[in-house]
Amino acid sequence: MSQFGIFFELGIKHILNFNGLDHILFVIAFCALYTWRDWNKILVLIVAFTLGHSLTLALSGTGLIRINSGLVEFLIPLTILLTALTNIFRKKNSLGSTKIHLNYLYAAFFGLIHGLGFSNEIRGMLGRGGELVTQLVAFNLGVALGQIVVVSLLVLIAGLLIGFLDVSKREWSLTLSAAIAGMALMLVLENKYW
Repeated sequence: MSQFGIFFELGIKHILNFNGLDHILFVIAFCALYTWRDWNKILVLIVAFTLGHSLTLALSGTGLIRINSGLVEFLIPLTILLTALTNIFRKKNSLGSTKIHLNYLYAAFFGLIHGLGFSNEIRGMLGRGGELVTQLVAFNLGVALGQIVVVSLLVLIAGLLIGFLDVSKREWSLTLSAAIAGMALMLVLENKYW
């Protein structure tokens, strides 16, 4: 398998790995407010997160920045908790254009934090020069594809519940966000930095 293929597959597994549930929870929390009709907004969220993730992964994976891994392991579930709580306490009809733009900024900023989480593992695998760029691009494209898989399943379930079982969109997002907030709180406490 080519270097591109190896790192692309690694990126997909990075997201779809149930041992690293934090990435799946984060993607679900960010997309809990949306349905299939919002596919363009979901795509922008995925791109924003992936850009942030790519930047810090590249900087930390190449050794240009180093952050205490204990702090990062605490911050990652904290971003999930904050995202879920934002969903819960969001006003019912507050998904206007300004709020959407804030979601994109949150996704990019939180992506920066999440990119630091895998940097220690990937640092020893990365090559140099053009090989490094190819590996990072492949990995992050795999991350994006993994996110698209998770989100596709999520919006499919949302569509079934909202469209066929008459669950309100607000009930769906509140229930999902509350469940994620509970799991994220447990992860925050498990990884407390103080």
